[in-house]
Amino acid sequence: MSPRKKIHVLFHDAGGGHRNAALALKAVCEQQSRPWDVNLVQFQDLTDHLDVLRRLTGIRIQEQYNILLRNGWTWGSRYLLRVLQLTIKIFHKPMVNLLARHWRGNPADLLISVIPHFNKEIAESWVSVYPNRPFVTVITDIADFPPRFWIEPIPEQIVVAGSERAAEQARSFGKSEANLFASSGMILRPEFYTEQTESLAAIRKDLGLDPVLPTAIVLFGGYGSNAIYEIVERLDIAKLPLQMILVCGKNEKLAARLRARNWQLPLHILGFTREVNRLMRASDFLIGKPGPGSIAEAMISGLPVLVECNSSTLPQERYNTEWITEKELGVVIRSFKKVVPAVRELLSSGRLRALQKNVRALRNRAVFEIPDFLSKLLDENDVEPADQPLAEKARVCARGAANAES
Repeated sequence: MSPRKKIHVLFHDAGGGHRNAALALKAVCEQQSRPWDVNLVQFQDLTDHLDVLRRLTGIRIQEQYNILLRNGWTWGSRYLLRVLQLTIKIFHKPMVNLLARHWRGNPADLLISVIPHFNKEIAESWVSVYPNRPFVTVITDIADFPPRFWIEPIPEQIVVAGSERAAEQARSFGKSEANLFASSGMILRPEFYTEQTESLAAIRKDLGLDPVLPTAIVLFGGYGSNAIYEIVERLDIAKLPLQMILVCGKNEKLAARLRARNWQLPLHILGFTREVNRLMRASDFLIGKPGPGSIAEAMISGLPVLVECNSSTLPQERYNTEWITEKELGVVIRSFKKVVPAVRELLSSGRLRALQKNVRALRNRAVFEIPDFLSKLLDENDVEPADQPLAEKARVCARGAANAES
């Protein structure tokens, strides 16, 4: 028997999508009984002592990001992003050395990153220790936000892109069959693909909701947002024929505030949950921010989305609203102050049904496609000469994956 391969997956907790992608990849590999040991590595733990903002404030940079999301303090985030990138550039060499020491003491056959910003440092550190072992970046956004966000113009980085736009951006950075794999969508946890045994009406009844009343799930990622309260308040005053499932995530204060008030609309309020897939199956559409994870989960669940886009929208998420509009998968409004007319229009016309039809036409199988691609990378690493250029190995693997898809 061939020895088991070891894979490192780098993630962090700035937002919930990166951890979810790492967990999804590990889960599907285990479900498929792949002969791999998938090891999840928290990037912040490796680089804590280089975290300048933590030295100044005592708060990890990833937690500072989540505080901004919870409170909606995202105006001007484009400038904060560029400051972060400048800081990374200043600490480039110490970070490369730090990561290289870790890889040297913790060998693996393949390294995967599901985080942005640091891929140049990660790639350089990895190939300095293991020059013939692949490094893969799985983009967990619908598109890149260049420069220095996801895609780096270096051949050592193999990119997995989940949209036509991301694949085009990768090619503009010099990626080709040698170091680009185009998947059919964003990576999602395997449970979103499991067959549902409960009916929609049964789930709604279990949640204390009406089995037939139109239902919106309101979701702003794993850390919630105070915008949820404003949305509920506006829709409650309007007395629309609607009920809502409110997912507050880890924002316990928001959940308590919502529960403390008497609402006219039927509501089901909960905090952090691992049953988002079940809750989405009980809904007709999603209201939330245009985060790639929430959008992808809504799409696989057959839900159109209602999102806002303005100067406070995170810069890396603004293209997501263009994608929604171009593909006719939901409604984009300038502000949630306009949520009432937007929902009223959805409910009073055939618009919701038309959008649902478009959403259900999508076929996202990324979480199953990516392990097949990784398998080819690892298999080629076994049979090819040790000194074969990594780019050539990736080219063979990408070509094989493309042929398998066709």
